[in-house]
Amino acid sequence: MAEKRGRKDSGDSLRQAAADAMKTGEEVSRRVRDLTLEALRNRRFDREGIRDVVRSVTEGMAAAAPASGGNLRHAMGQAFRGMDEALTKSVQAGEDALRQLVATGRSIGDNEVKQALAGLKKIEDDFVATVKQVADSAVNRSRPELAELVDRAMHAGTETGRQTARLMAEFTFSGIELAGQFSARFAQMASGALAGIADALEKSAAERQRKH
Repeated sequence: MAEKRGRKDSGDSLRQAAADAMKTGEEVSRRVRDLTLEALRNRRFDREGIRDVVRSVTEGMAAAAPASGGNLRHAMGQAFRGMDEALTKSVQAGEDALRQLVATGRSIGDNEVKQALAGLKKIEDDFVATVKQVADSAVNRSRPELAELVDRAMHAGTETGRQTARLMAEFTFSGIELAGQFSARFAQMASGALAGIADALEKSAAERQRKH
């Protein structure tokens, strides 16, 4: 019960942070990317955790729509791109973890590699499907804007999907369509890699601020 309440509280905080990012009207993409990445690094690296983060951020975007001002379509597009960038970093972290596992050679089996690849392959689908779920249930003027973003992503793809496709091209294991869940070992390694990526981005941002 406490764990469930904790997830709800963190989801509420994330929704509010996403709404606040939308309302600023400035650097929306970067703000949403950073808060999404921070939320992802603080959760277990699995499909449920990723979907929860995307849902909370998208709900925050939708809730802020009436008060966001300016060009709503532009702000929504920027926020969606920020999420996409964060999820691309998640795939990158998964790739880093996978390469570490493969490098160990004797301690990894084909099935663990296949599971990791199958889960990474589904991140884009989960991303777009979750945004669509929020769009379908939205009751304010964000609904058509979110629906348009979903339609565009389904036709043109996302950077998350392109990053995954590049990874898939490097691995040629057969029978890749497994459950799409991550092993505990892979999830732990990917979480560590994602934290490293997030730390590097924070350091880079801090250095840019000092220069200004």
